[in-house]
Amino acid sequence: MSNIISGLKRALTPVVVSAHCDIPCGIYDPATAVMAARTVARMVELIGQLDPSSTSLEDRQKFVRCVAAKEEHAEILKHEVTVIWGDYFKPVHLEAHPDLHTKVWNLLKLASENKQHIDAGAAARLEAATKEFADIFWATKK
Repeated sequence: MSNIISGLKRALTPVVVSAHCDIPCGIYDPATAVMAARTVARMVELIGQLDPSSTSLEDRQKFVRCVAAKEEHAEILKHEVTVIWGDYFKPVHLEAHPDLHTKVWNLLKLASENKQHIDAGAAARLEAATKEFADIFWATKK
């Protein structure tokens, strides 16, 4: 009897879920990911302008702030892309873009690489891959 009651309790207990929009709204836009990729590239650029031999507190603080912003925006990009990839794209979109999963996987890996390193080339590749993702997204809206 206690097993039946326990089972009923589990079945009737509400489950909390979350999503981009709990309605769901159907409103998605890769603009935040594009801006995040641009921010990552800009932070790498600003870091590159610093004198690596400088010991000034101002330069050290700027370095730390730029690295923190770079990593934060790489993570924002990963979140935004993952939400669109997981919630928006449907099988019909994959028929038109069969390499989408690979492109997204590579984009997410590139965002992680940009969190781990300060590399202008990797930041440029991240911007290009994010723009390509956005272009694919908008192509599916036509």
